[in-house]
Amino acid sequence: MVRPRLPPLNAIKAFEAAARLGSFTRAADELHVTHGAVSRQIRVLEDWLGAPLFQRTSRNAVATRTGLDLLAEAGPALDRLAQAALDARRGAPARGRLCVSALPTFAMRWLIPRLPEFERAHPGLELRIVTASTPAEQFRMEADAVISGPARQRGWVGERFLGEARLPLLSPDLIERCPLAAVPDLARHTLLHAATLRDAWPRWLAAAGLPELKPAREQVFEHFYFAIQAAIEGLGVVMGPLALVGDELCRGRLLAPLDGPVTRTRGYFLYAPEASSDAPAIAALRDWLLGAGAETAAEYPPHLSQSLR
Repeated sequence: MVRPRLPPLNAIKAFEAAARLGSFTRAADELHVTHGAVSRQIRVLEDWLGAPLFQRTSRNAVATRTGLDLLAEAGPALDRLAQAALDARRGAPARGRLCVSALPTFAMRWLIPRLPEFERAHPGLELRIVTASTPAEQFRMEADAVISGPARQRGWVGERFLGEARLPLLSPDLIERCPLAAVPDLARHTLLHAATLRDAWPRWLAAAGLPELKPAREQVFEHFYFAIQAAIEGLGVVMGPLALVGDELCRGRLLAPLDGPVTRTRGYFLYAPEASSDAPAIAALRDWLLGAGAETAAEYPPHLSQSLR
């Protein structure tokens, strides 16, 4: 059986979006093209059909009877095609190389130590990790996926996989030399800062009710992982984050002697381009991150674990 000649599929997509949304402008936004591109595709389809699809006298995209009949068939057909493609991509094994952009501290302290687990679960998929200092830089890189905090980027979709909570952390040696049993005790300590997160300590001290507290000293490091390492070495007290120091907390190399307050951020998200967000490699990475994030939260004592959910 010979299949009847198909209409131009890009034109069908533009028509279906415009007719469903009642607007060429909203259709252009959904498809990430210009208003003019939608208009041109619809003219191509009308020429192919030999019939008008929209009422030219209307300010909105009001479909003609021919347009309504076509929409009734085109919408479900596109839905079925999209679902079939999604099922095929999910069923395919995750193979190849995936370039993932992450912030340096997250890459060094959370992601890279867990890569052997990922490789065992997905031996055919190679992760190439690149870093950038800010989320804005991450989305400008030529990466297949981005791991970052909450962000809105046109054409990208994200899913949260790990929470973040912050508490003062210090080494056992330091707390023995200079106890930290209550918030006012911080006045006798050195507070460690990261240049990229200078608001972390002020925000926590405000939540603790002592925004004017003056520490004995303050030291600022270029990156957060330097500040964390300085705390491990006993140079001062760092402001979390719990999710990135799980191994040190579990082994007792860092302590969280104060129960609160706990300051939280929205955590970490995996972002992928909308067009490839359901590709097998992206889906494999997303599923693994969700599982690893849950395991991270479960490692801690109850009051810390709850903070990461």
